[in-house]
Amino acid sequence: MSGDAVSRRAALGAAGVVVVGGVAGYVAGRNTDAAKATPAAYGGSGTPASSAAAGSSGTSGGKKLTTVAAIPDGGGVIVDHVVVIRSGQDVHAFSAICTHQGCEVDKVSDGKIKCPCHFSVFAASTGAVVSGPAPSPLPKVAVTVSNGEVLRA
Repeated sequence: MSGDAVSRRAALGAAGVVVVGGVAGYVAGRNTDAAKATPAAYGGSGTPASSAAAGSSGTSGGKKLTTVAAIPDGGGVIVDHVVVIRSGQDVHAFSAICTHQGCEVDKVSDGKIKCPCHFSVFAASTGAVVSGPAPSPLPKVAVTVSNGEVLRA
């Protein structure tokens, strides 16, 4: 009988450790910058973690991301979890959050947007997956251009 009491006690103790560890992991994960930024990066209502770096609101109500002059023609810049692309005077944008595992893309070159975590590559013109493991394209982000400034719509 004594052996049964010990194993029940050990089982209950182990279950408690699992529950506490799970809750701690959940809380820690929910409080990371990536978890906080993802809803806004996909067009949700959340606030990006590094919103102070993006600048102030523009005259047409959108949040200023950058200026057209700051984006290399045929290239792009990454600001406030958004990839802003320019081809001549055409400016468009995508979420900078990779659709594979939520890493932020870090490079725009040769017509491609590149993710450093697992090397997914997206077409800068469309956001489409060029090579995986990303399962889907980068979501579009609505932007407008006003007085040479690129504003998040």
